[in-house]
Amino acid sequence: MTQYAYFEGAIRPIAEAKISIMNQTFNYGTGCFGGIRGYWNEDQKQLYVFRLRDHYRRFLNSSRLLLGNLDFTPDQLAQITVDLLAQEGWQENVYIRPLYYKADELIGVRLHNLRDAVAIFSLPMGRYLAAEEGLKVCTSSWRRVDDTAIPPRGKLIGSYVNSALIKSEAVLNGFDEAIVLNQDGHIAEASAANLVMIRHGKFVTPPATANSLEGITLNSLMHLARHELGLEVVERQIDRTEIYFADEAFFCGTGAQIAAIASVDHRQIGSGVMGPITARLRDLFFRVVRGQEADYMHWLTPVHQPIPA
Repeated sequence: MTQYAYFEGAIRPIAEAKISIMNQTFNYGTGCFGGIRGYWNEDQKQLYVFRLRDHYRRFLNSSRLLLGNLDFTPDQLAQITVDLLAQEGWQENVYIRPLYYKADELIGVRLHNLRDAVAIFSLPMGRYLAAEEGLKVCTSSWRRVDDTAIPPRGKLIGSYVNSALIKSEAVLNGFDEAIVLNQDGHIAEASAANLVMIRHGKFVTPPATANSLEGITLNSLMHLARHELGLEVVERQIDRTEIYFADEAFFCGTGAQIAAIASVDHRQIGSGVMGPITARLRDLFFRVVRGQEADYMHWLTPVHQPIPA
């Protein structure tokens, strides 16, 4: 399991990376986080981290929503992450979790005049959703938090109570995942993933203004769908019932990767199994993240020194 973490300005044994129960973020959720994946290529003996600097740009933007003033650039955070992963020595797929938090130990809810801190750890991770080839999905009775309440375009710790309510309701009712609507009644996303439907040969997804996360995996898939599969990509509002008529649908994200939707609210989507476009896109995506597509190596950051020829 995990051996090290970046904490209080250094890479140290993770057992030393501890905060007090008096910590301000622990008490009020006033922090943010990132979710980043690294993919192991066995043939090359290389761990590739996917769109590392893009993730840290979003991470720093999320911290600014909380009046954070971090003295890091995306490049600096990327280098810390590579150093951490190299010290861990992972030779398998991993998940990297950077955290921004308020380091003060006090009672009193606010964002200003507090000390900002960053911690990073990693751990092995395979599937986030067990049934990636065909999820049984419901529409949640909970609504997605709104930009005027808790901005969902940032990965804010406190807002994930909303995600937890959505996820547990779905699983306890016998589903794998849920689709959540925004305050206007249109589809936003899943509990912790973006949503895409294939309808009439088009790649359709809600815009970020539908109170969904500005997904890096989604952005990548939009590019691949347009430039590699030749699909028309459309960002627009999607009604709850329109998803029932989709030819294919899937969730995507760092954790979810690409997970096909087999049914929604007991209504079969398409053929009820992963559709051909989803399958092609998923296969291409996994080739990209493992360093098997030369045109997309700029999306990857290698961790280990290359083995001499």
